[in-house]
Amino acid sequence: MSNRQAEIAAALDVVPPFTDTAALVAQIDKRKAFIKQCLRNSGLKVLVLGISGGVDSLTAGRLAQLTVEELRAETGDSGYRFIAVRLPHGTQHDEQDAQDSLKFIRADEEDTVNIEDSVRGLGEQVSHLQQLSDARRDFVTGNIKARIRMVAQFAIANANNGLVIGTDHAAEAVMGFFTKFGDGACDLAPLSGLVKGQVRAIAKHLGAPENLVFKVPTADLEELRPGKPDEEAHGVSYAEIDAFLHGQPVSEHAYATIVRTYDNTRHKRELPLVP
Repeated sequence: MSNRQAEIAAALDVVPPFTDTAALVAQIDKRKAFIKQCLRNSGLKVLVLGISGGVDSLTAGRLAQLTVEELRAETGDSGYRFIAVRLPHGTQHDEQDAQDSLKFIRADEEDTVNIEDSVRGLGEQVSHLQQLSDARRDFVTGNIKARIRMVAQFAIANANNGLVIGTDHAAEAVMGFFTKFGDGACDLAPLSGLVKGQVRAIAKHLGAPENLVFKVPTADLEELRPGKPDEEAHGVSYAEIDAFLHGQPVSEHAYATIVRTYDNTRHKRELPLVP
């Protein structure tokens, strides 16, 4: 392991590779306990999470539902509940995956907020967007989508006196692969420190369908490239990112790409600058 690998892994509090099933189960228990403590500390009882159809929201959503069920059993308080929210932009090309995720999660409540009108309305009011090339406008609008989804989730959480769950984990954090104040904004991030393979392993252990566990990850924010794979945007695979974070050998290209991206996206992982 290089010094930079060790430094970055420590900064992101990366969880070591699972040595056996017991280690995996221990992480599930740790993260459910974390969610419980967040609710207790806040004095609130409701959790809210947007469900995209990807393995990250699938895993975080199922952990949230299991946690509130345990809290109801432990306390006798039926006020603990989880709201799973669909946040499509128009008609989502992989909507069936999102619906299959909801079936697996079995949330106490499901809601849908279609963000298309909000995104279009804001875009029409921002004159600076009209000056951009099609590709650049599409990219900026993708970030608007992520931020509108954040607003919708917090609105639902506020209306129910609840907390918003985020799905960020170490493999995304190291690449800065989230929208600042968009999907990067949340009250608690129970997958933090896990690499992508570990998120998949937890989802599989919880009984998620294999087609969802091993689905090609995509942020799906760009209209010109619907379903664009995360790994294409990264320039490296999740297997290489996971190996890097676990201190294992990776190619020179992967090492340089990950370190450069980590350094360039530092601002996303830090609080706003102050004097």
